[in-house]
Amino acid sequence: MSLPLRPRATISGFVALSLWSAFGVLTSASGTLPPFETAALAFGGGGVLGLLFGATQGWPTLRAALQQPPRVWALGLGGLFGYHALYFAALRLAPPAEAGLLNYLWPLLLALGVALLPGDASVGTPPGSRPTGSSQLYRPVLGALIAFSGVALLLTGGAPALLPFPNRHLGDALAAAAAVVWAAYSLASRRLGEVPSLTVSGFAVGTGLLATVAHLLFETTVWPADAGQWAATVALAAGPAGLAYPLWDRAMKHGDLRTLTAASYLTPVASTALLLAFGYAAPAGSLIAACTLVVLGAVVSKRA
Repeated sequence: MSLPLRPRATISGFVALSLWSAFGVLTSASGTLPPFETAALAFGGGGVLGLLFGATQGWPTLRAALQQPPRVWALGLGGLFGYHALYFAALRLAPPAEAGLLNYLWPLLLALGVALLPGDASVGTPPGSRPTGSSQLYRPVLGALIAFSGVALLLTGGAPALLPFPNRHLGDALAAAAAVVWAAYSLASRRLGEVPSLTVSGFAVGTGLLATVAHLLFETTVWPADAGQWAATVALAAGPAGLAYPLWDRAMKHGDLRTLTAASYLTPVASTALLLAFGYAAPAGSLIAACTLVVLGAVVSKRA
């Protein structure tokens, strides 16, 4: 017997989060491709794969998914292109584990955004079950302070990197900005429940085209150097940049937002563990402590 819509949509979110935990390691394994070129290859390829899948559902379905008002396209392209331009640049300028941890402040920002929207029926909380007044805010705020203390420890503790990063602080700032953009996009997409998740594949193709233009204007093309880097680039396009975003869109619109927010707290831990396991980050006490504080802050925020 199939699951009801909400559990199935929530499971879609779990799959998306699992794929995103490999984002940092796959981007690092793809070599020294410039940020916009990375986004062009990953999202162009991932978006085309998504649209090909949509075509199997019939041309009317695909056409309806792509015929959306300008405000929907502005949100989708702004969210996907803006977020990934910032995130890929951060992964090139700062140590990957550090940039990834800063980027994964977005679950906390998402939880704060939900807390600041009292009475929002779209978040999937039964009427009368949401806390009101100061009780609604103090746990998310406390959780955010704990998590940001972890970030402060990371930035002041100087976690060693395996390679020199002369523009490390700029990369850190871009990673934090990416977290803000993604949390805002996720909250906004929650209010567009009538837009099919297949539309996100169109956003991905548009993101790939915008990234291509930016790459040609501002960057020098650097192709993957070997089969391993090509494999990482293809895997990035198919999974974290392809399948994950329509799944997340479906989860945001129809799943249990509080459960998804709680699950997303494990993503920075998994991402950091993969970077350590594949040799893209050096074990450091400050990195482990910062990761622990971020997760602790997220758990405190979740209890709101």
